[in-house]
Amino acid sequence: MAFTGRAALLAALGALPVGIWEPSWTGILAVNAPLALACACDAALAAPVRRLGLTRSGDTSVRLGDTADVTLTITNPSGRPLRAHLRDAWPPSSWEAGTEVASSRHHVSVPAGERRRVTTRLRPTRRGDRQADRVTIRSYGPLGLFARQGNHKVPWSVRVLPPFTSRKHLPSKLARLRELDGRTSVLTRGEGTEFDSLREYVPGDDTRSIDWRATARRTTVAVRTWRPERDRHILLVLDTGRTSAGRVGDAPRLDASMDAALLLAALASRAGDRVDLLAYDRRVRALVQGRAAGDVLPSLVNAMAGLEPELVETDARGLAAIALRTAPRRSLIVLLTSLDAAPVEEGLLPVLSGLTQRHTVLVASVADPYIVRMAKARGDAEAVYEAAAAAQAQTERQRTAEQLRRRGVTVVDAIPDDLAPALADAYLALKAAGRL
Repeated sequence: MAFTGRAALLAALGALPVGIWEPSWTGILAVNAPLALACACDAALAAPVRRLGLTRSGDTSVRLGDTADVTLTITNPSGRPLRAHLRDAWPPSSWEAGTEVASSRHHVSVPAGERRRVTTRLRPTRRGDRQADRVTIRSYGPLGLFARQGNHKVPWSVRVLPPFTSRKHLPSKLARLRELDGRTSVLTRGEGTEFDSLREYVPGDDTRSIDWRATARRTTVAVRTWRPERDRHILLVLDTGRTSAGRVGDAPRLDASMDAALLLAALASRAGDRVDLLAYDRRVRALVQGRAAGDVLPSLVNAMAGLEPELVETDARGLAAIALRTAPRRSLIVLLTSLDAAPVEEGLLPVLSGLTQRHTVLVASVADPYIVRMAKARGDAEAVYEAAAAAQAQTERQRTAEQLRRRGVTVVDAIPDDLAPALADAYLALKAAGRL
């Protein structure tokens, strides 16, 4: 229970004329009997806080950058109307900076025996689970002189999912996939192992595709066309070690890797391929296996929501062992990791042969756009030195990528905005070449 600022002001104004220059509640109310009576009546008429019933409903998940509405239902079982200020507390990352007060604080008025709803709008700034904290309610009397305050624990959780910003590229990649499958008038065929049909030869076709027996029965040259195989297995491997914590722009490298993995998963599942996910550094952080095509994307998004970079060196030998157990048959292993020289040369290269002997391996890495801008800098001595440092970093990165390519690995190295479409293009190129 507490007196309000309004009561304090009235008490001070009533006490000063009789010479109380250092007011205390005992002294003030002793000389201001009407105010004391009014406060007592106000206290008696303020609705009790502890007897209130509170329940939650609303959104349980939201994509990063979007808003989630969580509704709080307040039931007043007492015989007195509730006039209150309410604070619905959540972790600071549940709102953008500066919006927490406006979003979490509400004025409520609930008549006796009735219920009302208030909605707290969240706009999380980080992935992961956001747990509701306590609900603080300050109930006022009708005169606003007295307030009862109490807390309620009303559990609720909102899972903040990856934003999947690269989904804007999905329609164009699906159109390219339909071309590979021969579903459009543009009969662009891949060199897969599933025979599809015969058609007339046109200049530019690979002469190895000519079907000489069929040509002998026709008056024109016949060419075999091939349909890219379906039901291939793709294992997406997210490196969650320390290199994934490096920030490129406003987000860690891991976020760009996850976005690229989601676009590839959406595309591959539409192509009829099976997609699994492994997140690893020194232990398995997430594993998604055996999902149906329609359930792949929701399962991956949910598994990625709680992933955070770990400040440890990735155990490349352990990662390779887990990947081989997860993909016992020939698969496309897509490793989203760093192209920094030390982790690749000391960790990945020694175990790479075990992967490439049994699988097709693709390494995708997030390049730093700041390095790209530095390499183009000119104008003064400082800019020239920065450009030289950036050129050296790019050369080292290209040398590391070339080491991987010489071992039969397909390498995709792109800045965050370009990584997802570049990875999707690499997958389509492998599929068109019949390498899956």
